[in-house]
Amino acid sequence: MTTITGVRTHDVRFPTSLTADGSDAMNKVTDYSAAYVVLETDGELAGYGFTFTIGRGNDLCAEAARQRALPLIGRDTDELLDDLGATYRELASDSQLRWLGPEKGVEHLGMAAVMNALWDMAARRAGKPLWRLLADMTPEELVDVTDLRYLSDVLTRQEAIDLLAEGWPTRAERIAELETSGGYPCYTTSAGWLGYSDEKLRRLLTEAVDQGYRHVKLKVGADLDDDIRRLRIAREVIGWDAQLMIDANQVWDVPEAIEWMARLAEFKPHWIEEPTSPDDILGHAAIRKAVAPIGVATGEHGMNRVLFKQLFQAEAIDFCQLDSARLASINEILAVYLMAKKFGVPVCPHAGGVGLCELVQHLSIFDYVAVSGTLENRVTEFVDHLHEHFTDPCIVEGGRYTLPTAPGYSARMHEESVATYEFPGGAYWAQPVAG
Repeated sequence: MTTITGVRTHDVRFPTSLTADGSDAMNKVTDYSAAYVVLETDGELAGYGFTFTIGRGNDLCAEAARQRALPLIGRDTDELLDDLGATYRELASDSQLRWLGPEKGVEHLGMAAVMNALWDMAARRAGKPLWRLLADMTPEELVDVTDLRYLSDVLTRQEAIDLLAEGWPTRAERIAELETSGGYPCYTTSAGWLGYSDEKLRRLLTEAVDQGYRHVKLKVGADLDDDIRRLRIAREVIGWDAQLMIDANQVWDVPEAIEWMARLAEFKPHWIEEPTSPDDILGHAAIRKAVAPIGVATGEHGMNRVLFKQLFQAEAIDFCQLDSARLASINEILAVYLMAKKFGVPVCPHAGGVGLCELVQHLSIFDYVAVSGTLENRVTEFVDHLHEHFTDPCIVEGGRYTLPTAPGYSARMHEESVATYEFPGGAYWAQPVAG
């Protein structure tokens, strides 16, 4: 019997603010950070997970994750991993931690980090990449681990099973198609951070085109004249056949979003992302109606599956951008994928942060193989930052995520990276010049 003997949590921060990586209209100074969790056992098996932040407060998330993981110490790993639905429900039922949310904010981010580590451990135990572990589960097994609480008015257990059963017989065909085509399609945000100069923007867009990207995203929302100038540069470089997406990162009120987008419509954006508060379902619906045919996308700050349920019910979005480290891991993410399939909304996960690309490649591949069964209007975010800190980094070639083959959720960081960038005592942050 293998037992969980301990949990290590680390406040890991990378100084991306020095190069304006991650900068946008709402978040001008960002240090990409991970509240990183390691679940240790008395054997060789371990689990690695994290949630994502942009600097200050990452220590709070790390402590929330530690608190979430404490009940796992001393437990049999097979008991926990054989029924990850029950394990999730047990952790989620902690009323004292739940009170701090419920199912939102720091306590939910901590839950995400711990459950990500457990799913990573389950895939490592099985000797499979996570996407394959999920794709090999039956519809009934997948629904057993899915959190369907508060969703029965739009998605019952039987409906969920039926949705998954539709593509069950043809999963192998779609896996083969991804292997033949080179992987799952992605877009790049790496060229479009708001703090970049026009020269750097033009250079990075040119590189993106040369690398095979047909979808690129730029940040907007700080200054209208700047947005017009930068979008003009983008169209000059990528042409009008490529898809151009723009992201306001919640900076506008509803009327402002509608007015601003009227000025930017000439550049034919594929979508406007996070045009207003992430909690404003009806505001998104109003914006969507006003800016059509430009699509509306949101979800990276979607706090839980109930918010997504309401976005779908209100027909408020054209693209669902769930986040792998904000929702409470696979158990809650599955619920959103299933609702998105029922409502016919493409899922294009958010991945603008350290490690998120490593996670979302598994989610998008699984979605195509076992849930949606289609690539129509689906493209997943990629940012070319910090992958070297992971033992199994994602690989993108020709604008596609190649299929991960290593066991796990691709969440393990190099010990040297953790030691160097742990805050505040890591080798990097302990230097006087870094202070």
